[in-house]
Amino acid sequence: MSIWPSSFNSVPQPRGRLLVNIFGPEFSTALRDDPPPLLATVRQLLRSVPRNVARSIDLSTNELVQFKIRLNVTHFKPSEIEVKTVDNYMVIHGKHEEKADEHGFVSREFTRRYLLPEGVKPDNVKSKLSSNGILTIVATKNIIPLPDRNERIVPITIEKPTVKGRGNDTSAFLI
Repeated sequence: MSIWPSSFNSVPQPRGRLLVNIFGPEFSTALRDDPPPLLATVRQLLRSVPRNVARSIDLSTNELVQFKIRLNVTHFKPSEIEVKTVDNYMVIHGKHEEKADEHGFVSREFTRRYLLPEGVKPDNVKSKLSSNGILTIVATKNIIPLPDRNERIVPITIEKPTVKGRGNDTSAFLI
């Protein structure tokens, strides 16, 4: 009887076939055919979001001086767009009736509502529409002065250094 098993004498298989040799041919096809559930979910989400949504809005709320929003409204005429403030919200509405385009007939409508940040008064909201169809809405923030506090700056006086070895004055080192 030999020390080496007979399987060691066979020709080695390529590495990619190792799982097939161990678990059978069904194992490798199952891995190839079914995408992982997380990847399938991400693909489905990406398909459901229109591609132009991310490019159509630019919202800048973190600036110290102003609140600014830019929207791509190229499919609307200026008369089809309305910007208004309701309470502490800014509402942008656009609508056009059915009209012909290269694919047939289309009608569009959108409404966007933004909460105005703290310090922005609805009276300060201004909007402008550029020639290339970008609607920019800006509202300046009211800068509220800080209340006066009984605060004063205490000056620091600089003393001359003491000469070592003269006297036993250790009061300068007390903390």
